[in-house]
Amino acid sequence: MRKVLVTGMSGTGKSTALEELSRRGFRVVDTDEPGWTIWDEHDDGYVWREDRIADLLSIDDGPTLYVSGTVSNQGRFYPLFDAVVLLSAPADVLFRRIDTRTTNPYGRAPAERELILRHFADVEPLLRATCTHEIDATQPMAEVVARLIEIGGLDDR
Repeated sequence: MRKVLVTGMSGTGKSTALEELSRRGFRVVDTDEPGWTIWDEHDDGYVWREDRIADLLSIDDGPTLYVSGTVSNQGRFYPLFDAVVLLSAPADVLFRRIDTRTTNPYGRAPAERELILRHFADVEPLLRATCTHEIDATQPMAEVVARLIEIGGLDDR
């Protein structure tokens, strides 16, 4: 089974892409969902629960697994993924999407917007430097999903 990490800033469409991949029969885990992360005072943010992620990535059967998330300890797991895909879009696109999405209120408060801009400047370049693929998330979602399926080893359901 191939394993693909889909990462990027808030508002790039990670959750929307995973919803569509799930609808098409792929295995998906959105690590923004409860139970996958814990708050880490040292990192001043959420990190993956390493035991849960390790267990998830130890499974080797079934269709391609797509995992989404952006946390400070994700790099520890890069060797267990077949691909690390960065979804990217300009900040104005991110904020427009954040302002209109109905599934997640994160990013609307002024402090959250400031943090997104800091991450856009500081974290996204690190993700870009360590990803195996980058997808322009300003494209229609159908094209983003098609590219993710291609990266994930074609349609191996």
